[in-house]
Amino acid sequence: MTPPGHLLFLLLLPVAASQTPAGSCSGCGPLSLPLLAGLVAADAVLSLLIVGVVFVCMRPHSRPAQGEQTLGRGLAKDSRVYINMPGRS
Repeated sequence: MTPPGHLLFLLLLPVAASQTPAGSCSGCGPLSLPLLAGLVAADAVLSLLIVGVVFVCMRPHSRPAQGEQTLGRGLAKDSRVYINMPGRS
């Protein structure tokens, strides 16, 4: 849970933004098209990099011993999966 102070800050943020005069940005100009395209491209590359790192980190890393055949999901062919099923003998 967030502390009450942070929640109050988030609730008062729109009020503070509405009190700011419209022309208060000194020295701000419109973004040029090449700069805007570069920012969008950099954002896309960074997003793909993050997705790739997450994909690589979440892959299962268990590898079978040399000469062992595998089934799907990294299970060795001779390994057994036991499921506890009550009521069956």
